[in-house]
Amino acid sequence: MGKHRHYPEEIKQQVIQMKLSGDCTNKQIMEKFGIKNKNQIKTWMKWYRNGEHHRLAQPVGKQYTYGKGPDDDREITQLRRKVTYYEMRDELSGKYQEIERRWYQKFL
Repeated sequence: MGKHRHYPEEIKQQVIQMKLSGDCTNKQIMEKFGIKNKNQIKTWMKWYRNGEHHRLAQPVGKQYTYGKGPDDDREITQLRRKVTYYEMRDELSGKYQEIERRWYQKFL
């Protein structure tokens, strides 16, 4: 099995700019940056065309799961989870206090 090669975001941006300018072929870009497969360039171009610029910065092996995006989206999701947690905590706290009150009345 082959090794995964990491290309910094700056390299990916340069490759995209070279492709957009039309000055270089895929083969020339591959030789210049040491890219082993032209499909890698095609993937970066697809991400660029689809507006998925955040994917250019993702680390090797770290694919964003479906429905999740860059860190900004994750922060919103984390905040929503916190709100849900605190709402549940408040609800359970109220229920606990009610049970505790009943217990004291029953045994005192």
